[in-house]
Amino acid sequence: MVLRTFAGLGRSMVLVMLALANLVVVVPALALLLLTFGLGLVFLFPTSVRMVRSRAGQARAMAKSWSGNGVASPYRPAPPPPLPDRDGWYREGPLRYRTSLVPRFNREFTWMVGDPATWRDYAWLVCDPVVGLTIAAAPLLMLAGGVALIATLGLTQVVIGLLLLALVPWVAVNTPELHARWTRVLLRPTVRARLDRQLRHLDRSRTEVVDAQATELRRIERDLHDGAQARLVAIGMTLGAAEELVESDPAAAKALIAKVREASAASLTELRQLVRGIHPPVLAERGLGDAVRALALDSSLDITVAVDLPRRPEAPVESAAYFVISELVANAGRHSGARSVTVDISHRGPALRVTVIDDGHGGADPAKGSGLRGIERRLAAFDGVLAMRSPAGGPTMATVEIPRAFPGEPCEALPVWRRRLMNLSWGLFWLPLFPQGLAAAGLKIFGVPERSWFLALYMPEPLQWPVIIGMISLGLVMVGFGMQSLRMAKRAELGTIT
Repeated sequence: MVLRTFAGLGRSMVLVMLALANLVVVVPALALLLLTFGLGLVFLFPTSVRMVRSRAGQARAMAKSWSGNGVASPYRPAPPPPLPDRDGWYREGPLRYRTSLVPRFNREFTWMVGDPATWRDYAWLVCDPVVGLTIAAAPLLMLAGGVALIATLGLTQVVIGLLLLALVPWVAVNTPELHARWTRVLLRPTVRARLDRQLRHLDRSRTEVVDAQATELRRIERDLHDGAQARLVAIGMTLGAAEELVESDPAAAKALIAKVREASAASLTELRQLVRGIHPPVLAERGLGDAVRALALDSSLDITVAVDLPRRPEAPVESAAYFVISELVANAGRHSGARSVTVDISHRGPALRVTVIDDGHGGADPAKGSGLRGIERRLAAFDGVLAMRSPAGGPTMATVEIPRAFPGEPCEALPVWRRRLMNLSWGLFWLPLFPQGLAAAGLKIFGVPERSWFLALYMPEPLQWPVIIGMISLGLVMVGFGMQSLRMAKRAELGTIT
């Protein structure tokens, strides 16, 4: 806890300095913005936007690094570069240009101005020196205030100072997370941006799935044409020859019929393998766990299978998971040189999770392997993801997660009373409690006579410090309750099956 406290205080100091450093960025950025729309110097606007987006990107990266919860990039896709017509001129609306300079700038300007994330970045950069500084400075002010009060040697001041110092570890540890939440308020994608991104992802993934299905159908057609169909034609010809020899040479006819029996058995085996490649019967009859165990028995590798599922997933998900496991096991034996494989099939809420670990030499990369790309395309139809960790020398661990894999069972939504209390807690935290308590404590510590609107300073002198501590403590309790309620709401949102 001591190390975490010092780490939190160090991060608070860094956040304070960054909040102050934002003033260095916001002044020229706003000046360029004013020149753009005030004097019409539109060529300055991209420079201003790049300055702001660079600083916002750093804040998103820091929020992910320190809180573990990333902030996705909220920007719309950049426009494609202009292409010349057949006559070599570039057309932009009714105008034509000899070079691409002006059309490219017009597209970039329209893209930046029309993207709501641009203006949210500006709003964050303007507000962060106030809001971000308040959040980041809280543990430092509490530490300084506690030490200053203890140094007065007054009984009341010492008690209050000790209370402040006792709260410092909790506040210091949670300050980076709270600051990351503030960062996400303005720098995360809007609902429309998330929907647009999801639509683009769905369009791309569905196109890939359709292409993959067409390729699979062509493979099945080719296997039937070159395999089973050719064997059946050969069987028919052999039976015709046997029919002609049955009276003149019965022994030869029997030999031909024996060959027909062998060919029909081979054709049946081939058809069974083809059907197993489309949808294994054991998967339909006994489920994913037993189908993977049957796959393990047929494999030359030493495969250990562990299954922990509450019930069978949806049939399409079950089929996709089976073929993903089959492909990963085949890759382990074919490319990785593995001798043993561990397959773990489990669930996390409504999500199906599959982990495949082999003892091969590693080096697997989805960007290079067509088989792994095929797995990603198969999973994309269900919004599933594939994560690979395959260092050189091994082992290789592949983790597959498919959300909403199980039918039914919606998670219980957050109760109405808890949502209302959460909103009240957040409102009271931001408006009268925490900032007022911190500001009043700072004025008391440094002996500033100004009272302004700080309510605690209008109390009688003996009650001022207890009121200040109470406001800060109650504000911290409320923000803690609010953060916990938000986590519950997020879990309920992720767990609801639609």
